[in-house]
Amino acid sequence: MPCKHPIIFNGFPNWDQIYFMAVLHNRVSQEELKKRLYEETEHRITVSFYQYFFIDNTQQFRDDLYKGLNELNVFGRIYVASEGINAQASIPESKFESFKAFLFDFHPMLNQLRINIAVDDDGKSFWVLKVKLREKIVADGINDPEFNMVNKGKYVNADEFNKLTEDPNTIVVDMRNHYEYEVGHFKGAIEIPSDTFREQLPMAADMMKGKEEKNIIMYCTGGIRCEKASAYMLHQGFKNVFHVEGGIINYAHQAEEAGIEKKFIGKNFVFDKRLGERITEDIISNCHQCGKPADTHTNCLNDGCHLLFIQCETCATTFEGCCSKRCQDTIHLPLERQKELRKGIRNGQHIFNKSKRLRPRLNEPEV
Repeated sequence: MPCKHPIIFNGFPNWDQIYFMAVLHNRVSQEELKKRLYEETEHRITVSFYQYFFIDNTQQFRDDLYKGLNELNVFGRIYVASEGINAQASIPESKFESFKAFLFDFHPMLNQLRINIAVDDDGKSFWVLKVKLREKIVADGINDPEFNMVNKGKYVNADEFNKLTEDPNTIVVDMRNHYEYEVGHFKGAIEIPSDTFREQLPMAADMMKGKEEKNIIMYCTGGIRCEKASAYMLHQGFKNVFHVEGGIINYAHQAEEAGIEKKFIGKNFVFDKRLGERITEDIISNCHQCGKPADTHTNCLNDGCHLLFIQCETCATTFEGCCSKRCQDTIHLPLERQKELRKGIRNGQHIFNKSKRLRPRLNEPEV
């Protein structure tokens, strides 16, 4: 049964979002939500946060969280699991302090939680609030009942990271996907060549065999993956394991505030509309179509493709935002014909990988 009262949205009753048996969700079209976002005049702040802790009643936790955030007009993508919470969100600037107060008071384990603020932000990262239940907040493939997050690596801040990396016995390990590493990474960092975190964990342990006594620093975008990876490495018998507190985002802020060298070069890939935030002016990757220096990720405009790849401005104009001539031709077909062509196609995981060469082969002739 729907409740008798509407949810409050921007100070006004919003009948577009209603409760069905305590399941709260959005019921407005994506196009309308985007339109509303771009009509907003108030700046939004993009943040990310996470916390590993046990949540008993995940459904109740999720519903109560949704209600509170929705009242503050928060947008974003939040995952809740029995092992904790993982969130990326966009908050109206005038409600940022209220947002923090709500979050800190929501659960004892969230009190004074570290909140990463985006480095490079236009305020248009999200246009809807989604709070979803998951089996885990980071899919890790770990089935060992002896593994837990209590024993994890030591945090290092920006200054500690810089000093520790001067030690020749230190190894820096990037726990992100190949397309993230490609556009930006710490100097000298080792890439774990995989498309998923669940594959990376055993690969990282295997690649570090024989280096159990070395200093191993693990890092990721905001800290959630490298924190779990550090616990996994300790579980595998490694001794001196560290992870960057708050990930690349927090490192960049700390380095800027302290006026110290930024050892991260290039762009930090992010999982929202921006697809990246610039940390330094270095461009260390290349356009996947012409090979010129470029580090702008985009999704192919063909709805039957949506390949994630790097495209320079020239190729974006030449191919009209598409990954290939075939896709470019497709977007000019009648809409009904386009729908026919993409029937049965699942395009959510198409990522250009220069090592595995997932389709399409951008710099090769099509047949």
